[in-house]
Amino acid sequence: MDLLIVEPIETEVLQWLQARYHVLHAPELAAQPQALRENLAIARAAILPTALRVDAGMIDAAPMLRAIGRIEPGFDNVDLEACAQASIEVVRGSAATAPAEAEFMIGALIALMRPGFDGAEVGVGRELASATVGLIGLAPAARSLSAMLSGFGSRLVGYDPSVHASDLLWGRWRIEAISLRELLETADAVCLQLPYYSRYQGLLGERYLPMCKPGQVVLATSHSALFDETALAEALKSGRLASAWLDSVEPGLFDPGRPLHGVPNLHASSRLAGYTQESRVRSVWTVAQRLHEILHETPGATYPFESTGSSPLHGPVSQPAPLGMLDDELRGGGASYRDSSHAPLSDAVLDTLPAELEDADAEALLRALEEASAEGEADQPAATKPGGRAGA
Repeated sequence: MDLLIVEPIETEVLQWLQARYHVLHAPELAAQPQALRENLAIARAAILPTALRVDAGMIDAAPMLRAIGRIEPGFDNVDLEACAQASIEVVRGSAATAPAEAEFMIGALIALMRPGFDGAEVGVGRELASATVGLIGLAPAARSLSAMLSGFGSRLVGYDPSVHASDLLWGRWRIEAISLRELLETADAVCLQLPYYSRYQGLLGERYLPMCKPGQVVLATSHSALFDETALAEALKSGRLASAWLDSVEPGLFDPGRPLHGVPNLHASSRLAGYTQESRVRSVWTVAQRLHEILHETPGATYPFESTGSSPLHGPVSQPAPLGMLDDELRGGGASYRDSSHAPLSDAVLDTLPAELEDADAEALLRALEEASAEGEADQPAATKPGGRAGA
């Protein structure tokens, strides 16, 4: 089996994949662990729902697996180290959800800075135009978010442990690079977008949160484990933080007996930041394209995408343009695309090509092959031409 798909997927994307590979589309396997493992054992790639945990045991039981696709946001329940050791690529359309995440963060920031949206008795709100906003993590959404906030007139400061302060990216996105401590001391609002790695667990804890600017609001689309829950609860209860919003919460974080249970100025949502109709369409095509590249063992390729705006979440979506035919396919040596109208040419025709075309791009090579084919056909005896008659 080439591809196992264990979640509902847009019809047109499914048909596009089925035209190229042996695909098993079985969303019901998400609730059948034994059957899922049996099918994963013979699959070269899989698209799995975000709610399904992928651990080392599951990976060990899938020796043929080379890629795991995630349509919805989140790597949190995938054992990335085990995947890396098994040479399995985890595919996600990160950039596909960036516009949706940026819009969500703008809306959440406005809500947090205009307190009282939840009915609580609070003081006067703030405007983004006069605020300093700190971005922790240069995730794909940070570019869209920085453009939006610049439009409001906000001052932008940022920190990312993996991007040096001298990197040109900061200036290109109009963000002033500073240290994490300085960011928390100066920002009126903070947007946390760092990816979750074990080394970042509890990053925002007792070392930094007590130093944050009084009255600061915090919005996090990152996993809640980046916070030390005891330090976060203390900062919120003391009023040091005016409020916080977490969009990716680990199970049980608000259970009775946990530090954040019942904290009134803490708000949460369930991964809503990147979940829109448009981002879903972009993401599913991005994942499908990358899995195609991995399965077909070809260089990366891009497909045009047009959002129809009216496409239902699980209904028809826009169709990408077909991939350009590869040189080995033109020679008949590899699997040909089913949407190609060009038949492989014979070695006799290929031998007529000039040497300087060997490194030409796909379109130039295709035109040359068609011209050579036409010339070769013209030189054939009438009896050998399609539809020809001897002696005519």
